[in-house]
Amino acid sequence: MRRSEPRLQRKLLAWLLGPLAVLLVLDSAAAYWNSLRFANLAYDRALHEIGREIALHVKLDQAQPRLELSEAAANILFVDQEDQLFYRVVDESGAVLGGDVQLPAPRIGRAGRPNFYGDTVRGEPVRMMVAWLPIGPDAGPPQVLVQVAETLNKRARLTWEMVANVVLPQLLLIIMATAVVWFGVSRGLEPLQRLRRAVSDRSHLDLSPIDTHDVPGEVRPLVDDVNELMARLARTFDFQNRFVADAAHQLKTPVSGLKAQIELALRENDPQRVRHSLAQLYISADRLSRLVRQLLALARNEPGALDSIQLQPLDLNAHALEVSMDWAPHAIKRNIDLGFEGAEHPLMIDADSDRLRELVNNLIDNAIRYSESGGRVTVQAAQIDEGQCRLAISDDSPRIPVEERARIFERFHRILGTQEDGSGLGLAIVSEIATLHGARITLEEDVDGVGNTFSVFFPLRAT
Repeated sequence: MRRSEPRLQRKLLAWLLGPLAVLLVLDSAAAYWNSLRFANLAYDRALHEIGREIALHVKLDQAQPRLELSEAAANILFVDQEDQLFYRVVDESGAVLGGDVQLPAPRIGRAGRPNFYGDTVRGEPVRMMVAWLPIGPDAGPPQVLVQVAETLNKRARLTWEMVANVVLPQLLLIIMATAVVWFGVSRGLEPLQRLRRAVSDRSHLDLSPIDTHDVPGEVRPLVDDVNELMARLARTFDFQNRFVADAAHQLKTPVSGLKAQIELALRENDPQRVRHSLAQLYISADRLSRLVRQLLALARNEPGALDSIQLQPLDLNAHALEVSMDWAPHAIKRNIDLGFEGAEHPLMIDADSDRLRELVNNLIDNAIRYSESGGRVTVQAAQIDEGQCRLAISDDSPRIPVEERARIFERFHRILGTQEDGSGLGLAIVSEIATLHGARITLEEDVDGVGNTFSVFFPLRAT
């Protein structure tokens, strides 16, 4: 497909050359009217001179004016290679002394001055001169009215010659300016053309930053924004690829186990053995369901999800108490002493209720899951200072070695030697949710020296 000329270049040329074209048209119109005025002035004087010559050929015969214009004198006055001339002489009584009687009635101007105007004679446009002129050398009466009309060929030729002398150099200058502007705009837009080619030629998988070395300053902010967008897209794709890889890796084992147990159940004929296999299938399916929920929770709480959540005012103290009460039956079933120590007043933070519930659930679930029977789990909410509050979950689980604490929040990381089932996603989900809320999470030994304490520090809502 043929690639059209860049719109920006067309717009620049239109804005630069358009006003010049308009000015050329206006200047041509002004030049035409000025040239026509000067041509009329020059040839009007000639018409006036012809009228005066005609008046000189009017003689008085017994006090009556009579036109005595010989053929030779008429040829000298009226023969013209380009135009036709018409005349008429009328005395003060209105009698026609000579000339063309079909000339239109004259338009008399101010007394003592000739009147020039356009008219039509025999269907042709003419320039008419009308004046009262004296008979003989004296300026006084008697006078005769002289009309002289001339077609417009010489005037039109002179007008267009003058217009051409004015407009053609300007037109040539504009053509030269157009070529210079075209070359200048093309050269000026060459960095943008290189930028366009650099973007269009790159692979759809290439999200590396665009080189801004040769980018014009006016376009650099746009390129910087595009680079920032591509960086965000690269992070998003990285999160997606990592999630897909992690999900495939984690789902492969339980799905294979389910398949093996189903095959085993199909080969059994003993109802008791089949029932045992179905029980194992249920346990495996429950583990798989929990893993899928955690994978979905992890994907939902990626750092890029910050733009899609709405943080609302929430009382951390009341929210943590509510979630803790939901875990009481499970703690009793596991013979765990689950306690809650709340603050004396509300701890207002900006949070997403569902995600915060997920954070607390995962911390309490880990604490109960890894604590031995008869152990103790304590959920505590307290204000640290004027700017932040703390949610802490203490347990009696095996102490996490110091060298493992830096990796405990990584995805699918599990401490060797643990006997409980788990995917290694719970604390990763907690870390992601804490990041979305602008909180930080720490892991320390419990104050009594037994177990671990996970603390999440939230910024208090500004009042």
